[in-house]
Amino acid sequence: MKKTSIIPLLALALIAGGCSGYRPTPSAFHAALNQPYRLGAGDRVRITVFEQDSLTNTYSVDASGYIAFPLVGAVAARGRSVQELEGAIAAKLREGFLRDPDVSVEVDQYRPIFVMGEVGAAGQYSYVPGLTAQKAVATAGGFTPRANQGTVDITRDINGKVMTGRVITSDPLMPGDTVYVRERLF
Repeated sequence: MKKTSIIPLLALALIAGGCSGYRPTPSAFHAALNQPYRLGAGDRVRITVFEQDSLTNTYSVDASGYIAFPLVGAVAARGRSVQELEGAIAAKLREGFLRDPDVSVEVDQYRPIFVMGEVGAAGQYSYVPGLTAQKAVATAGGFTPRANQGTVDITRDINGKVMTGRVITSDPLMPGDTVYVRERLF
């Protein structure tokens, strides 16, 4: 009786599996949803310095991750939560400008999301809290007839590392996410 080696069969299965392009969702992918929101380029924040009307205004986080704040100049915002940005601005204002500044920061407008692939109108769209992949696709004109409607690929920046994962369409999005709707095979 002739024995067949299983090794070539396993190699063939691994090669075929590698061609599918499927990437399991990294564990940090969903964990990021439960962390404090981190500011990034394209976000707009409303900064209030109580009893200092000339400093209270809306500021945008620029492409290099900074906001230009009166008196103190550039303040790093990328990667910081709103509470951390409040503390950084207050600390800079204490350095010879105000004795005991009371600073409040809130997100006025989140950075946009991008929807690509098999949708009616691919492009850049505004992010609103509670946005899911399915709602983003609806905003982008819905699925095309060729679209895989069960799952989408989402690319997300988590702590400076870009990750892509395949999720179901009811998964929540984060500001700056890119949603890619794949073409179905049948």
